[in-house]
Amino acid sequence: MADKQISLPAKLINGGIAGLIGVTCVFPIDLAKTRLQNQQNGSRLYTSMSDCLIKTIRSEGYFGMYRGAAVNLTLVTPEKAIKLAANDFFRHHLSKDGKLTLIKEMLAGCGAGTCQVIVTTPMEMLKIQLQDAGRIAAQRKLMPETVAAGTVETKSPTAMQITRELLREKGIAGLYKGLGATLLRDVPFSIIYFPLFANLNNFGKRGVEGPAPFYVSFISGCVAGSTAAVAVNPVDVIKTRLQSLSRGSTEDTYSGVTDCIRKILRNEGPSAFLKGAYCRALVIAPLFGIAQVVYFLGVGEFILSFLPHKEN
Repeated sequence: MADKQISLPAKLINGGIAGLIGVTCVFPIDLAKTRLQNQQNGSRLYTSMSDCLIKTIRSEGYFGMYRGAAVNLTLVTPEKAIKLAANDFFRHHLSKDGKLTLIKEMLAGCGAGTCQVIVTTPMEMLKIQLQDAGRIAAQRKLMPETVAAGTVETKSPTAMQITRELLREKGIAGLYKGLGATLLRDVPFSIIYFPLFANLNNFGKRGVEGPAPFYVSFISGCVAGSTAAVAVNPVDVIKTRLQSLSRGSTEDTYSGVTDCIRKILRNEGPSAFLKGAYCRALVIAPLFGIAQVVYFLGVGEFILSFLPHKEN
């Protein structure tokens, strides 16, 4: 991410460690984002991020804020590995004499975003079901009018149970529900993030060839990440709605991206596309800031230094 040359194995280790630390730190905010995006007019249980977190702790306990975290912690390393490796690959093949134009930087980001959805889509599909289960359960208790008559309260399923059910009923396609919306979110995100970070980082270089100071890379990562996150938030709302399997009786169901856009505009207005935007910015900025810390400290290189090296 920074300007120093890092081997691919070290880059993958750094990305995985950064993802694990980042998910652990900001997952409760991500849970609040999912629940705020999923609630529709007439079934509003939460008024803000803080209200969502307070109600979650009261009804589900402290660890209720980490529903679905195990899925993220398991799959975030391969997701980051694919994204970083793909961006590296495309930047290498698109560069001329080590330099990239803005258009080519955006194309490299586009390639990275396209490749990562192989892992991102099923990861988010499972995570959303687990995160939103608490909202549905809370609606059943506090807003019984939003629950269909005769509905029996069931125990929240595990990620493995959801996976088995989806594979049994719909095959592998069940895990990739919302793939189109995920592409529409992650490709523009990478197109915005990678060039924006590279150019912001270049402003702080100590010399023409020297690396930027750590604090410049840290701030550049936070600014670029939060900017890209807010920019694609409308698509993130659509993706979250499409991937949610459980709903209240008064909540809309959607057949696709176009149907989702039409119903949100008609029933909730354009402002609904900004639901959870500040939560998403608060999630993404620290994630990329933490990534810069891991890269700056050279954690991947440190771990690899303990492995035996082949002598020529």
